[in-house]
Amino acid sequence: MSQDILLKFADAGILVNEAAYDKITLLKDPVHISSSLISDLIGKGIKKRDLVILTGDMLDTFLEKEGLLKSPDNISNISKSSPSDLNDLELNLEAGSTVSFPEVTEKVSENISNPGDSLSSSYSAMDNHLDIVTENILEANIDSLKVSQNVNFNFEIIQDTSKKSYTSGDIKDIISYFKSRYSKIKNILVKRKELKDHLPISDIFQTNDVIKIIGMVKDFRTTKNGHKILEIEDETGEISVLVHNENHKLFEKSETIVRDEVIGVIGSRKGNFVISSEIIQPGVPRIEEKPMDFSVVFISDVHVGSHNFLEDDFNKFIKWINCEFGSPEQVEVAKDVKYLVVAGDIVDGIGVYPNQDDDLSIKDITLQYEEAARLFSQIRSDIKIIIAPGNHDASRLAEPQPAVPEEYAKDLYNLDNVEFVSNPAIVSLDGVKTLIYHASSFVDMDMNVKGLEQKHSGLIMKELLEKRHLAPIYGERTPLASEIEDYLVIEDIPHVFHTGHTHMNSYKKYKGVHMINSGTFQSQTDFQNRHNIIPTPGEVPVLNRGVFKLLKFSE
Repeated sequence: MSQDILLKFADAGILVNEAAYDKITLLKDPVHISSSLISDLIGKGIKKRDLVILTGDMLDTFLEKEGLLKSPDNISNISKSSPSDLNDLELNLEAGSTVSFPEVTEKVSENISNPGDSLSSSYSAMDNHLDIVTENILEANIDSLKVSQNVNFNFEIIQDTSKKSYTSGDIKDIISYFKSRYSKIKNILVKRKELKDHLPISDIFQTNDVIKIIGMVKDFRTTKNGHKILEIEDETGEISVLVHNENHKLFEKSETIVRDEVIGVIGSRKGNFVISSEIIQPGVPRIEEKPMDFSVVFISDVHVGSHNFLEDDFNKFIKWINCEFGSPEQVEVAKDVKYLVVAGDIVDGIGVYPNQDDDLSIKDITLQYEEAARLFSQIRSDIKIIIAPGNHDASRLAEPQPAVPEEYAKDLYNLDNVEFVSNPAIVSLDGVKTLIYHASSFVDMDMNVKGLEQKHSGLIMKELLEKRHLAPIYGERTPLASEIEDYLVIEDIPHVFHTGHTHMNSYKKYKGVHMINSGTFQSQTDFQNRHNIIPTPGEVPVLNRGVFKLLKFSE
């Protein structure tokens, strides 16, 4: 445990003198309180490029401010002894070696006249950079304190739309948006051998051969005899496609078709109709398994700031991922974790729905993110944390959502191991291509496709992959920004498809793609209770070297 404490401070660029260290080790939960202190220092402007010495009196004042100094539940037998001579400062590593900082201690001694000053005066000294030593000392020494083998991330952001919003909301942008969608998905469909010789709709009236067209579904309806008619259009025109109800397999497939998706149709022309014999979606080819020599954890819908946020469960999760909680087998999995992917709703937000204030324990969005930063800062620094926004986060509601702005989440941005991306986003985790999507569109799929329900998110994810679009229905509950380009088309098949939003954990593997919905850390809300939505809180999915595992932190 002592090494964890020292490394936590070292990762933040903070050294601990002997008196402070002795007091920290007497705390009931030294790792948790150390993380809170680090978060407090970071909130006062301390960055990793600064090297700061934590003294015993600085620790005392922090504990007193937090109401912990006199609490027997948190501290036992802590006396206010004076700090030891800073020139004797040294850090003992697990391997038995000793790293001394004579140059550091000399510089600090020159700038601190009284090592026993109170925390308030020490903070003042920090503000004036009296405790801060040169950056080159940090670079020379802080890396030697790393003990994890997972410090070299092979991480790449493949697709992020945070700075690619060009829409003005004009009709020309909407037209451009749909042209982009049609063009992208058509390029996928023409690679299907069945559609290589397709014709523009305007040309089908010149032939009596088998009709092959690619178009966007403008509308559909059911005839009085129970047949289905799809209105299909492309750049050249539109045509009505009849799906006969006696062709049971084809009719069943037509029931999954939604407005604004792009499909291929094969059939024969009869007057101004095409009698369909086959409906072709872009589909997903089977992909090869991607070897993994590491583990990835997936979470979403944390909802920090809500009365229903399950902080105890989340703290258990943090302790597990820090290898401090769980069975021996679970701890072995934790040791192997290299990436943590968060698919939106890290906080509960403000004004997301009527009377939300009644459900909030933190009623300021910035303070919600500060609390989230305090929690996430406790996660060991050799884990890369990737955060995408959701509909409760401080990003625009219309998809694609840009990354959470730094102005709301400064403390999270200050964490060196955190990366912010848009919703949706595609990232490469050591070559494992991961599609992150908060999944607000699940509501529309539930309402419009027979047989699909949010509680069976795996079926919805499969359907979106087949349609090659994350939110194919335009103009319903999912707000979509009419960008010049449609960034919600699934052009590349991911190895992992990670979603959230439904608060219900699920996992399916489809044609080699791991489809993961990561549940929540929020208990059932009144809204969910009224709509008979039963969440699965505290259930955390892990891809452990390519094998799916589920850990449960909720009692």
